[in-house]
Amino acid sequence: MKAIALTHYLPSDHPHCFIEAQLPTPTPGPRDLLVRVNATSINPVDTKVRSPKAKVEATPRVLGWDAVGEVVAVGHEVTLFKAGDRVWYAGDISRPGSNSALQLVDERIAAIAPTSLSDVEAAALPLTAITAWEALFERIGLTPESEGRLLIIGGAGGVGSIAIQLARQLTRMEVIATASRPETRKWCLEMGAHRVVSHHNLQAELAALGISQLDAIFCTNATEQHWAAMASLIRPLGHICTIAESSEPWDLGLLKPKSVTFSQEFMFTRSLFQTPDMIEQHRLLGRVAALVDEGVLKSTLTKTVPALTAASLASAHAEVEAGRMVGKLVIDMSRFAD
Repeated sequence: MKAIALTHYLPSDHPHCFIEAQLPTPTPGPRDLLVRVNATSINPVDTKVRSPKAKVEATPRVLGWDAVGEVVAVGHEVTLFKAGDRVWYAGDISRPGSNSALQLVDERIAAIAPTSLSDVEAAALPLTAITAWEALFERIGLTPESEGRLLIIGGAGGVGSIAIQLARQLTRMEVIATASRPETRKWCLEMGAHRVVSHHNLQAELAALGISQLDAIFCTNATEQHWAAMASLIRPLGHICTIAESSEPWDLGLLKPKSVTFSQEFMFTRSLFQTPDMIEQHRLLGRVAALVDEGVLKSTLTKTVPALTAASLASAHAEVEAGRMVGKLVIDMSRFAD
């Protein structure tokens, strides 16, 4: 089968960053779906995995953790799907990814894709929706009855964009997002944020709005940069959740006087460790698909790349690495196997 892969971990502007490869057609395991991939999106995790390092792969490695496609075969223990089903998923970071004509995915982390979106529109959502849902409802513990103020740091990014929608539509929280450019501020408001403030002057802008403390904070980037401000702004017994790594240790001592809960979210945990509740991601994506088809949630797609090639994938990585993306970039793979 055809794939765009890597053997060396190179900068995105290197002419051999990615290569076209012919790989064996994968055979489904007991609970696997074999999916013909029709669209995939690029997330920061793609660029982090690909980031330059001395490691060399003996066989081409396929990246990509977001997909919409058609099931073409199933493993002998599969009960949730059949050939011909249109599915979406974010995959498993320990397995070959979606930058290929065919991909294997465990049925427990896939779901039927929303019928109201095209493949490209739908591919913008799986990884970010799982991440935001788990952070808001499983880590922070928000419910439909939750009230108070929620700050989402990085509101215009892929995760922030869907987190704003989920919090606005499924809770009673006042949703405050950070964004610093006119276009990103406008985007956050379109996603449903009640208010938007700049992360460059976070505490001062919140103070100008009469806000001195927050009930919950969801940080999607630069945790160390915002740590002191978050520790100051969070209310006693509040909750801070982050998905962003840090190059420096976090001073958890700042949270102790307020008995603040701090948690981290990594959407690959369930598949990486084969947790007993792994099927929750199947259910979660099913709920998100239903909310999309009901018109409650909308795609965060802002840019479509018309074809997957070694050059277009490298260019897409470069754009995401630049850190100025609004919403999501998706690659149309509908003619990739031709």
